[in-house]
Amino acid sequence: MLKVLTVCPYCGCGCGLYLHVEEGRIIGVSPSRNHPVNRGTLCIKGWNCYEFIQHPDRLRTPLIRKNGTLKEATWEEALEYTARRLQEIISLYGNDSIGVLGSAKCTNEENYLIMKFTRAVLGTNNIDHCARLCHSSTVGGLAAAFGSGAMTNSISEIRDARVIFVIGSNTTEQHPMIAMHMLEAVDKGATLIVADPRKTKIAEFASIHLRHRSGTDVALLMGIMNVILGERLVDREFVMRRTENLEIFENRLREFTPDRVEKLTGVPASDIRKVARVYAAEKRSMLFYAMGITQHITGVDNVKALANLVMLTGHIGLPMSGLNPLRGQNNVQGACDMGVLPNVYTGYQKVTDPKARQKFERAWRRRLPEKPGLTVVEMTEAILDGKLKAMYIMGENPLLSDPDLNQVVKAFEKLQFLIVQDIFPNETIEFADVVFPAASFAEKNGTFTNTERRVQLIRKAIPPPGDAKADWQIITELSTAMGYPMQYRDTYEIMEEIALLTPSYGGILHYRLEEGYGLQWPCPDRKHPGTPYLHRKKFARGLGTFLTVDFKLPEEMPDDNYPLILTTGRTYFHYHTGTMCRRTTVLEREEPEPFVEINPEDAEALEIRDRSRVKISSRRGSITLMAIVTERVPKGIVFVPFHFREAAANILTSAALDPEVKIPEYKVSAVKIEPEETEKILKTEIKAFRTR
Repeated sequence: MLKVLTVCPYCGCGCGLYLHVEEGRIIGVSPSRNHPVNRGTLCIKGWNCYEFIQHPDRLRTPLIRKNGTLKEATWEEALEYTARRLQEIISLYGNDSIGVLGSAKCTNEENYLIMKFTRAVLGTNNIDHCARLCHSSTVGGLAAAFGSGAMTNSISEIRDARVIFVIGSNTTEQHPMIAMHMLEAVDKGATLIVADPRKTKIAEFASIHLRHRSGTDVALLMGIMNVILGERLVDREFVMRRTENLEIFENRLREFTPDRVEKLTGVPASDIRKVARVYAAEKRSMLFYAMGITQHITGVDNVKALANLVMLTGHIGLPMSGLNPLRGQNNVQGACDMGVLPNVYTGYQKVTDPKARQKFERAWRRRLPEKPGLTVVEMTEAILDGKLKAMYIMGENPLLSDPDLNQVVKAFEKLQFLIVQDIFPNETIEFADVVFPAASFAEKNGTFTNTERRVQLIRKAIPPPGDAKADWQIITELSTAMGYPMQYRDTYEIMEEIALLTPSYGGILHYRLEEGYGLQWPCPDRKHPGTPYLHRKKFARGLGTFLTVDFKLPEEMPDDNYPLILTTGRTYFHYHTGTMCRRTTVLEREEPEPFVEINPEDAEALEIRDRSRVKISSRRGSITLMAIVTERVPKGIVFVPFHFREAAANILTSAALDPEVKIPEYKVSAVKIEPEETEKILKTEIKAFRTR
C-alpha cells in the first residue's frame, strides 16, 4: 500500500493527511502525526475525504449542449467550440461582456492561471470567487487598517494563549482542528469568550457568552472599546508608537456607553464591562472571527471595529496576540492571494496601480485592462441588465451558494454562453453550454494556502477518471486554442512564475515545500523561513490606522409580515453546496435532510411541533423543511444550513450588499414560518377528534 502526503480538501484549517492507495484506488486516509495544525487527528470530514473521489457521479468526459441536451464530446471539439464562442462574444459585445469565477477548491497554481487567462486572454477584470461571499470584508477591512487582510498568527500558538475571544464563528463545527487548539488552551486555564446569538458548541465551553442581537456587532465592539477607553486600559505606548488617527476615533467611541449598547444589542452592560477588562488585561489575547462578522451590509465596518480593538489594546504583533479571520474553504486564502478578485493581481497588487499593471503586462506580453471588474453579485445584475453575455465558472456552484437564488436562476437563463468546469454535476451545470471534467485534489499536484497563510503541497495519488484533466491543464489548453499559448511542464513552473510576480510569495517554490509542512507568507526570498505571525515591528502599511465606524441596522428588519430573523451557516457534517460531502456515506447518514432551528417560545406561539414539517418564507421565496425546536437559537431568530438543494436557504436570503466590498447579508433576512399544509390538516383533525 502506498501512502501519499497531501492536504485535506475541506475547510481552511489545512490539515495534513495521507491518502492510502492500493491498486490504483484510494482506500482510506490517515492523519499526519506531526502536522502543526491537526497533530495526528482529523475531523469526521477529514477521515472521510477520500470517498467522493471515486464516486460514480464523477464527470469523466467533456460535454456540449446540443438541441437542449448535454452530449459527450472530445476535448478537441469542446475546446475549439468554446474558444470560438468566446471570441465571437468578445467581437460582438466587447471584453467586459464575459465574467469568470475562480475557485477556493482549486490550487494556487490553477487560480493564478484562470486569473491570467481572464486578464491576458479575455481582456477583462471581471473575475471573482466565493471569497466575495465569505471574507471579502476581511480583505477590505484589514487591508485598510493594517495593510494586510489575513490571519495574523499561527494555529499552533492558540494553545498557549491566555484569553481567546471568538466572535461570529461556530469554530467547533466550521474549523474543528482550530477548536481543538482552543479547547486545549481552556484546559490549561485560558479564558474563553464567545459572542454569538446562537448557543454554538464552542459557546458551551465559554466563561462568558454574549448573545447579542444579529447585526449589532459594531455596537457591541464599540461598547467594549468604550469601557477600555474609560477605564484607562488602552495600551498608550503601543498606540503612540504604532498607530494613527486615534483622536478622531475616540470622539465617536465615547457615544457608545455600555448602557446605550445594552439597549442596542441586548447584552447586559455588566457583561460588556467584564469582557473589556478580561480582554484588555492579558497580553496573550487572541481574537477570532468568521462569517458571523463578515456577512453583513456592515461587514467591513465589523472588521474595522475588530482591528480598532486589537490596536487599542496593543494585542497584535506578538505570538499568541493578534486578530485572526478563520477562512472557510481549503484554499480561499490562496485564491485571494492569487488575485482571483476584480480589483487586484497576485499579492493584492492593484489593477489601478500603473506600476503593478506594467509589471504584469511585461511578464504576460499583453495590454491589460485598467478598470476594476465586477463582483459575483454584480455579475448576476449585469446579466439581468443585458451587459454580461457569457461566464466561465471553475469549481463554484452559484446556483446554490449565491443570495436570492430565484433572481440568479433568471439571470443564468439569459446567458448566451456558460462554461462550467467541475468534478461533479451540480445545480449550475443545468444551465451550461459546455462542461469540462476536472481532476480532484487527489489527482493533481499543486499547493493550497490555509487560513494561517501556510502554503502546502498537495500531491497526485491517482490519475483522474476517464478523460478528466487537472484544471490548470484545461486552462492552458483553452488559452492555446484562443491564440495565447500557455506552456508549463507541471505546476512547479507555474509557482515559479507566481514567485517572480508576487513579493509575498517570492521565496515559495515547490522544492522548498517538499520538506516539513509548508511555508507561511510573507516569504520574500528563497532563504526566508516564512512568517509565523504578522506586524511584529510595524504594520504592512506602516502605521496601523484607527478607522471610524458607526452602528447601522441591517437592511431587512423584522415586521408584522415577516417577524423573524433568518441566519444561515454550515453544520459539522456538511460543507457548502454539498457536491462532495453529500456523496460521502457517513456524512450523509449523520445529517440526511435540511432543517430550521427555532426557539421553543416561537415554536409554541406558531403551533410548531419538534421535527414537524414547516414552510419558511421571505420576500423572495419559500422552502419547506423540518423544524428543530431548540434553545440553541434565541427567541426571534431561526437558523437554516445552506447545504441542501432540496430546501435551498439562499432562496430566502437577501442580496443586500456591503457598499464597500459587495458582500451579501446572509446573516440577517426577515422571514415568517408556518406549519406545512399537511401539518395544518393534521392539527385540524386532532382538534376535531378531541372535541367529539
